[in-house]
Amino acid sequence: MLKSLKIALVLLCALPTLALAQGVKVALLPAVQTVTPGTEFVLSFEVTQAGSPFNGFDAIIGYDPAALMLVQQTPISLQEGAYFVAGCGNRFHHFQPGVDRDTISDVLLCANTSLTGPGQIYKLRFKASNTVQSTTVRILPGLQFYNAGLFVNPDSSTDAMIGIGLALAVPPPPVSSAAPRLKLVALPNPSKGPMSFRIETNRVGWQRLLILDLQGRIVRRLSDGTFPAGLRSVAWDGRSDSGSVAAPGPYLASVRMAGREQNIRFSLLR
Repeated sequence: MLKSLKIALVLLCALPTLALAQGVKVALLPAVQTVTPGTEFVLSFEVTQAGSPFNGFDAIIGYDPAALMLVQQTPISLQEGAYFVAGCGNRFHHFQPGVDRDTISDVLLCANTSLTGPGQIYKLRFKASNTVQSTTVRILPGLQFYNAGLFVNPDSSTDAMIGIGLALAVPPPPVSSAAPRLKLVALPNPSKGPMSFRIETNRVGWQRLLILDLQGRIVRRLSDGTFPAGLRSVAWDGRSDSGSVAAPGPYLASVRMAGREQNIRFSLLR
């Protein structure tokens, strides 16, 4: 079973937001290393080459707790990467350990400040088990970068192989991050009463569906949470968050997910 570290960042995004086209290449380094059983070692989470600008990131780092144990640093700021720290003296950084998932938030708070890489953005200390074995520390699905509220897609990620008392020679290949796909349809459109919204995605993860007026003000919050990939349908009874019947006229349905957002226009008839 994988124990996970989740490096999480929550940013409020203004409508509309668009994914940047370039991306960020990251890796856990060194990609291959041999450690002595029972000893501590550090893995560096790094942007490996210059890419899209970013000022925050989400990542989930998975490992086998039977082989490795996370060693939390004191003060916790010691886990921030040198490149990230040098980028801004004012940062929001939060670490919360869990049973099988530890959450970290890190974002540069200096105005008009972004990073492009290369450089170290985080580092993790582990203690190896006393059992001779090989194991892998992985960058799991969910990797996401941000720049001032805009989603910045990761380009590729490279895991790290650890030999505990064993010499390893072959580094893991980079893992390409598939571009997120999102489709939103309103049915029926126009509508004289209750209607539904069909959402189709290719990624598991967070999604938010909102009904907005044409000025971008929220009329109804329909869904906000983690959903599986594939097709789902969300019903709307034509009422606002306050319970009142929405006035006839044009509206926007807006669905957001990590790396993508889509807005469609529809009409209510009375």
